[in-house]
Amino acid sequence: MSAFLFANLNPDIILDAIESQGIFPSSGLLALNSYENRVYQFQADDGLRYVVKFYRPERWTNQQIEEEHLFSLSMAEVDVPVVAPLVIQGQSLFEYQGWRFAIFPSVGGRSFEVDNLDQLERVGQYLGRMHQKVGSKLFQHRLSINTEEMLDQPLILLRDWLPEGLAVPFFTVAEQVAEAAKAAYQPHSIIRLHGDCHPSNILWRDGPMLVDLDDARNGPAVQDLWMMLAGDDNERRLQLEVLLEGYEAFCEFDSRELVLIEPLRAMRMIHYMGWLARRWQDAAFQRAFPWFNSQRYWEEQILALKEQLAALQQAPLSLTPGY
Repeated sequence: MSAFLFANLNPDIILDAIESQGIFPSSGLLALNSYENRVYQFQADDGLRYVVKFYRPERWTNQQIEEEHLFSLSMAEVDVPVVAPLVIQGQSLFEYQGWRFAIFPSVGGRSFEVDNLDQLERVGQYLGRMHQKVGSKLFQHRLSINTEEMLDQPLILLRDWLPEGLAVPFFTVAEQVAEAAKAAYQPHSIIRLHGDCHPSNILWRDGPMLVDLDDARNGPAVQDLWMMLAGDDNERRLQLEVLLEGYEAFCEFDSRELVLIEPLRAMRMIHYMGWLARRWQDAAFQRAFPWFNSQRYWEEQILALKEQLAALQQAPLSLTPGY
């Protein structure tokens, strides 16, 4: 089954797949915002709302998906608020006509306010609890964050994507960024991570609720923290200190990991470009990212990479003396 044939995933297959697990939808299917997979919300005849997630073929192995599920279930067991999959007859990953899927409870909430320091401290508490309670048992099937996947492979893929006239300036700066990031990315230790812990993957109810562990992997603890920092150095320093105030109530943070923030940012930037190129055959990507592969897009990426190269050459973010 081709990775780009989500068009074959029609409503009849979706409904039949859900019903194969003894859950009977009583409403229509509401497509949720997801590009890598296909995700739908529905109400069942038991009056509850659910979300069904169909995994992109050829991306993860069954063992990798099951590790993600076990990770989220283990988080729930130690009172880390997370949306974990339903376990039905001892299984959380199901298959129907070649499609792999999971079913989750539908959890409402509002957006996490990254500039709300009280909310940020609460998020830090739960991330510290997650890392302390379930972080030490590393994934065996999922990858660790690595520069080959995040830098080398995307740059090779992008060789065929740059418009004429922009390839030389783009790869000149991109390769400098990649080399600087590789030199600086030297983690002292790795743990099991959410992996993609940006503000959009946190819902706020009575407190934070972590969602979407699709990119869970092994890596340094700071990977689950840095994407919540925004603004100038002073703003990011304040945010980091508030985040760590909550985090260190449960788990000690190694301040040597602060030097990894800009390499991780560089890796995410280049990997994101490669991700868009790799998925471009998927019509959903062409609808969602119509600006990708335009002249203006690549010009903007050149400027962004130049700024990132400068950030990599500067001293890393530091904590206030005496923190």
